[in-house]
Amino acid sequence: MAPKTARARRLGIALRQAREAAGYTLESAADEINSTRSTLSRYENAQTLVSPATVRALLTLYGVGGDELAATVQLAKDARKPGWWVSYSYVLDRRTIDFIALEAEATAISNFEPSVVPGMLQTADYIRGVMRGGPHTLGDEEVEQRVQARLDRQQRLTADEPPIFDAIIDEGALLRPVGDASAMDAQLAHLLKMADLPNITVQVIPLAAGYHRGTRGSLHILEFADPEDPIIASVETVAGQMIIDRPGELRVCAKIMEHLRAVALSPSASRDQIANLMKGR
Repeated sequence: MAPKTARARRLGIALRQAREAAGYTLESAADEINSTRSTLSRYENAQTLVSPATVRALLTLYGVGGDELAATVQLAKDARKPGWWVSYSYVLDRRTIDFIALEAEATAISNFEPSVVPGMLQTADYIRGVMRGGPHTLGDEEVEQRVQARLDRQQRLTADEPPIFDAIIDEGALLRPVGDASAMDAQLAHLLKMADLPNITVQVIPLAAGYHRGTRGSLHILEFADPEDPIIASVETVAGQMIIDRPGELRVCAKIMEHLRAVALSPSASRDQIANLMKGR
């Protein structure tokens, strides 16, 4: 099953809206193209990639033509193009691959981390420390494969037209050693360097803030350029990454992220705090 990329989700929404506007049920539309209700449902929910030919057949059935037909068929072609992350499918679990596929198309990313530096801002040595201390026992080669996968993810932040990236970090994550002393020194310095980029904001929640709504776990929120694409949230659990897309749960996640931004230090004060932590090491 292909990851639910933003393009695949947008294509599914377009197919469902066109079907409903034409007055077809899943059953009646499936009968017209010699398919099944479950197959069309998987197309509309981005659980299965649909071929451009099938998209053309469905939209023709629904009475869609002209530029809208051409644009949707092109979207189907684009949705089938493999992303760079496919080469890591044998290394990373399915939930992580699904999240990376969505993250790769997001135009704005917000990430709160209570116990580690956000993955998009980690140095190679810090990543190694995280992987070696994780829930799975990994050999050296497996560690290096995961290090490279994460470094490849990070390239978006410094590419042409990078996403907006807002990182909120609990101070405890910056105090917790990961790797040796030189690795932590380099990691803190890297945070300051990345915070200088115009598309990146780093905020620190000081220990003095006490217990807050993010203490229980990490949170990602992804936003997309197309208004038809709803935001996506993701939380980290001991079982892996869980993607959240239900409206009610998304509202809760958005409120939590707003709360975390409010209790965090300002970006400038956060820079000072990171610099002070470096001096105190």
